[in-house]
Amino acid sequence: MTRSVRRTHRIPRTARVAGAGVAALLALSACSSSSDTDSDSAGASSSSSGKLSGRVTVFAAASLKESFTTLGKTFEKQHPGTEVTFNFAGSDTLAASITGGAPADVFASASPKTMATVTDAGATAGTPATFVRNQLEIATLPGNPEHISSLKDLTDSGLKVVLCDQTVPCGAAARKALEAGGLDLTPVSYEQDVKAALTKVELKEADAAVVYKTDVKAAGGKVTGVDFPESAEAVNDYPITLLKDAPNADAARAFVELVKSAEGQRVLTGAGFRTP
Repeated sequence: MTRSVRRTHRIPRTARVAGAGVAALLALSACSSSSDTDSDSAGASSSSSGKLSGRVTVFAAASLKESFTTLGKTFEKQHPGTEVTFNFAGSDTLAASITGGAPADVFASASPKTMATVTDAGATAGTPATFVRNQLEIATLPGNPEHISSLKDLTDSGLKVVLCDQTVPCGAAARKALEAGGLDLTPVSYEQDVKAALTKVELKEADAAVVYKTDVKAAGGKVTGVDFPESAEAVNDYPITLLKDAPNADAARAFVELVKSAEGQRVLTGAGFRTP
């Protein structure tokens, strides 16, 4: 009987170890690649090519609504794949939200004092920069039927006057202007932001309100504006900053640069703001 012999080729131990090492490296590489992909898709602000993408959340003073909305659209056109969302409100309210942990990328305040609330809490990245200034103006009913011509006229007991709350930059500025004129005024209401004060006049619920020049301009024919000299004593600086825990820091930084750029300044001065 012929016995069949099966030859077994033994793989050297060194070759087996090397093969296992290669397999491990391939698995590690695949895992790393998957992890990188997941990280990139989880809201990263830029790709390897430097292209900006994702959402930019901007907390901004109510008086910036019209101009910042325009700049947001410009930013989205310049950087396809980005989306700019805004939270417009009184600067003090926004500052409290940010220090309370609300997620945001950029903060633009109507005064250095409210910005300091955020800075002192360690919530800013870098030093805030003043990008525009704003001055007060009296908003009256269309055509100024009460013939208001000065800040002193607002102290007439027969007029219904609205002011911003003193914790809000426009309210603090109005109080400063009144003090500069040696005047005392008790309004029919204090509002939490400048747009709310202006709305009272637009709806004819008040005869006049002390707001910003930019708000009077934005309202168009809904109100009539009256300048007063005391406003020069209460001009507000507007600072802007990237926030420390910005979810989309790269895109947020680019938005801040747009606001400060010549193009951004044209939009802002066109809305009635003054350059710093």
